Amino acid sequence: MIVRYLREHTSPPVFVTSALLAVAFVLWGVVSPASLGAVAESVNAWITGTLGWLYIFSATGFLVFVIVLMASRYGRVKLGPSDSTPEYGNVSWFAMLFTAGMGIGLVFYAVSEPISHFTAPPTGDGSSPEAARNAMLYTFFHWGLHPWAIYIVLGLSLGYFAFRKGLPLRPAAALYPILKDRINGWPGYLVDIIAVFGTLFGLATSLGIGAQQVAAGLDAVFGWENTTTLQVVLIAVITAVAITSLMLGLDRGIRRLALINLWLALALMLFVFFFGPTRDLLNSLASNIGTYVQEVPGLSFETFTDGGNGTAAEWQSSWTLFYWGWWISWSPFVGMFLARISYGRTIRNFVAGCLFAPVGASMVWLTVFGDSALELVQADPADPLAEAAPETAIYVLLAQLPVPEFVVLLASLLTIFVVVLFFATSSDSGSLVVDILTNGGDPNPRWQQRLFWAVLEGVIAAVLLTAGAVAGTDALSALQTASIVAGLPLGIVLILMAVGLTRALRDERFVVALPVEPSPSQGLRESSRRSTSPSESGEGITGSNTEPETDDPMLSETAVAEFATTRTAPSDSGGERSGRDRD
Repeated sequence: MIVRYLREHTSPPVFVTSALLAVAFVLWGVVSPASLGAVAESVNAWITGTLGWLYIFSATGFLVFVIVLMASRYGRVKLGPSDSTPEYGNVSWFAMLFTAGMGIGLVFYAVSEPISHFTAPPTGDGSSPEAARNAMLYTFFHWGLHPWAIYIVLGLSLGYFAFRKGLPLRPAAALYPILKDRINGWPGYLVDIIAVFGTLFGLATSLGIGAQQVAAGLDAVFGWENTTTLQVVLIAVITAVAITSLMLGLDRGIRRLALINLWLALALMLFVFFFGPTRDLLNSLASNIGTYVQEVPGLSFETFTDGGNGTAAEWQSSWTLFYWGWWISWSPFVGMFLARISYGRTIRNFVAGCLFAPVGASMVWLTVFGDSALELVQADPADPLAEAAPETAIYVLLAQLPVPEFVVLLASLLTIFVVVLFFATSSDSGSLVVDILTNGGDPNPRWQQRLFWAVLEGVIAAVLLTAGAVAGTDALSALQTASIVAGLPLGIVLILMAVGLTRALRDERFVVALPVEPSPSQGLRESSRRSTSPSESGEGITGSNTEPETDDPMLSETAVAEFATTRTAPSDSGGERSGRDRD
């Protein structure tokens, strides 16, 4: 019966292999957590010391690739048939993509990361005016265009090949121009298995970080000691919340939870904005964006091989390489989820929406929290924020706002609730994606499989936290190591996906879909002679007497796409009028 179930509802090579390897990893962590932690640290040291340049160049290459693609004529091609329309309205679409793509990390690092770059920068002196300027620059760099470009490469590839070419919604399908029919053999299965593990470890990093911050909030509000045991218990409790959302499905569960989460996070940000240094924050936002735009080209290729203050290479390993590995390991999860909710959008609409809207929102969020904290530390170097742990920093900031104590308590509770919801939306969306990865690309998997992967994600996060504690390193280091290690093979897969998408788009042949407007003098000549040839009237190859001489279905398909996007521009710029646009 089990064999029959696996054949009917999963891709057995991917599901069985991924499940066995994941369970083996969990057993290793339970039986010998110290050994697991030591091996992971050794692998991490080798990757960052030997292949750090690969992360730097690939992340920047992905950003250049998606921007060029968005600006090219291929931006008119839809992720689906040419007459398709988006399934979700812009507000719901943005809420789901933003909470899936960023979530917990923005709450965890928004205060602590700028402070860390200010007190211990990679170059120059700490706690200086230059360090304050660069603190937000580095933070914007890590949370700006690069991570979303990584997500877009995978999401765009999957959406194109699944919805336009009719291939399964699985990472191997995006390599069809390279692997051909071998996507249904072991080369394709290996790609899917790598994607499963990247997703599991990327999510485990997020879930572990979320558990740390919730535990810190409970310590700040109720005095509960922030221990590894409490964090493991929290992972179990919040995973149960995620499972409830997951069982309700994409529309009733994940979509609604994402919208609620977005509005609560906005309320928390506005609270800090209005009770913090409001005018200074507005000035800082303009300055931060300007500095980022000026410096990001050079910073994108910086490897700190020379110079620095003696710890530049270590800083880059702990921050930039960790982030790039984290974003890459998250890319199957976020990319597939983006593809799943972006049916009917054009490539240009997809790239612009996924690249600029969430980056703009992240910049506002980081400025409100980061610059509020920096102003306090600059005014008083002995401020508690200067030494606060990452998971407690946001609560230390809230406690220093000029509001009554009970308001601080409410704001802290709101922060805990926001982190819990970010935790839940990441877990339920991730479980849905992992199940799609292991069932052969079916976008509507069975609930039993979703439940299995949701539980396994929580267990892996708990194992990583425990292994880090037993090995003598802090739990955050163990989570960072998992992301960097998982991101290496996936980074290579993403490069191949970009190559495959480029090849496929080059096969899209465009025809002129609009007649050329005749000149007034030509119209007068036509009126006097009352007859003219199609070429004289300027009708081009789309005239009534001329049709493309080809049987290639992609030619006629692309012709309709070009015509539709030229004549109905609002539908491709985010103004679609789907049934849910009124969200």
